[in-house]
Amino acid sequence: MTTLLTGLAIFLGIHSVSIVAPRWRDRMVQCMGLRAWQAIYAIVSLVGFVLVVRGYGEARIGASVLYVSPQWLKDITVGLMILFFPLLLAAYLPGRIRATLRNNPMLVATKLWAAAHLLANGAVADIALFGGFLLWAAADRISLKFREPRAVPTLPTTRWNDLIAVVGGLALYIVFLLGAHIALIGVPAYARWP
Repeated sequence: MTTLLTGLAIFLGIHSVSIVAPRWRDRMVQCMGLRAWQAIYAIVSLVGFVLVVRGYGEARIGASVLYVSPQWLKDITVGLMILFFPLLLAAYLPGRIRATLRNNPMLVATKLWAAAHLLANGAVADIALFGGFLLWAAADRISLKFREPRAVPTLPTTRWNDLIAVVGGLALYIVFLLGAHIALIGVPAYARWP
């Protein structure tokens, strides 16, 4: 569990710099340049992500279970995840989806992913992982009301972006449902238990 918590602290910590210290972040960018800041940000994020993945895999083994979800909640999780991938792609494909979500489909996708997984998973490691991401995404969304918006690199705006996000997102959902989830995470995305 220590590896998971360390990874979450590193990954969510670097992603929280703009939430808790936006002026410091801007000074660092001015001092070292945008590319150097992005390189450091990417390296720290990658280290945190690797620790999260490794730590979650370790923490799931023999983890204490706080609640066991009924099958219908697991079914709802699978249904909610249909929205996740299109929202994720919409973050980089400017269109009506992105505009409707006030340019924050990534945060909406993160909250949806985390909340959906909390419906289906009740072990301590699950609550640490998904609960941590849910709290971070909620805090980031609230903080956006109080800080200057920052440009996010995206593809050019076209009338096809929403269609690409939806079709591409649904294709990714099917890939995960049919095997990528078990290959990458070690558990099936959907299984019925008697």
